[in-house]
Amino acid sequence: MKRTITLIAACAAWAGLAGAAMAQNAVVAPPQNVLQLSANGTVEVQQDLLSMTLVTTRDGTDAGSVQAQLKTALDAALTEARKNAQAGQLDVRTGNFSLSPRYTREGKINGWQGTAELVLEGRDFPRIAQTAGRITTLTVGNVGFGLSREQRAKTETEAQTLAIDAFKQKAIELSKNFGFAGYTLREVSVNANDGGPIRPRMMAASAKSFSADAQVPIEAGKTSVVVNVSGSVQLK
Repeated sequence: MKRTITLIAACAAWAGLAGAAMAQNAVVAPPQNVLQLSANGTVEVQQDLLSMTLVTTRDGTDAGSVQAQLKTALDAALTEARKNAQAGQLDVRTGNFSLSPRYTREGKINGWQGTAELVLEGRDFPRIAQTAGRITTLTVGNVGFGLSREQRAKTETEAQTLAIDAFKQKAIELSKNFGFAGYTLREVSVNANDGGPIRPRMMAASAKSFSADAQVPIEAGKTSVVVNVSGSVQLK
């Protein structure tokens, strides 16, 4: 009796394995009447974030002396910048601070050169420009524009709505063109990115060339935020 039960169990096990193997080897029919498509939503918006990098360089034969000079210049700039700092409107942070040797043709060190940076960033353009103009120990090295987190989120939402509406409209039109009554959504992905800035006009400037209350000449441009919706639909 025990042998019979064992044999039946073994046969059941083999049958199960055979069934699993057959299921794995079974050819799955490809989906029918599936359409791949994508659509974009683009919103052009004024850049509302200014990032201004102030920089200074020092060189000399002694590394410690060069580093001390950089620190003195940066400390003075920080003291001035912090007077007008305000979260979101003018944020102050240090940038690159580096010290590297100079070499002769023979490969020997004959001096040191260092660089220090201070970054002023925020949405209050006049405040940032005026602060940069009052700093005398560093000069303006770079000016960049972008979107604040709030502006980016708002613009992406607008662009996303446009992209989704365009995707749905395209799906409806293509369904009809192919002779179907409509569609159901199978899968979809949404991606957002900057479409690239519309170059702002910007004047090269040095902090030394301004009076204490003069503004650094700047002018922001616009940028476009693009949201892409892509995926597949089942025609029905």
